[in-house]
Amino acid sequence: MGPQLRRPTRRECERCGRIERWDDEEATWKIATEDGEKRVGNPYCIHEWDINGRFVPFEQSA
Repeated sequence: MGPQLRRPTRRECERCGRIERWDDEEATWKIATEDGEKRVGNPYCIHEWDINGRFVPFEQSA
């Protein structure tokens, strides 16, 4: 089998700490809840997500 496409399922803003998780049902990012608290960060932040050039979207299957 050929390479498998990987998609990020969690992202965190490097500036304000907002955390979002991918919702497959609604096909959108949603604010994550961790330890019973929504991780909204700063609503006025221009988010800098921790997904960058080091993320490898394709992985070779065994």
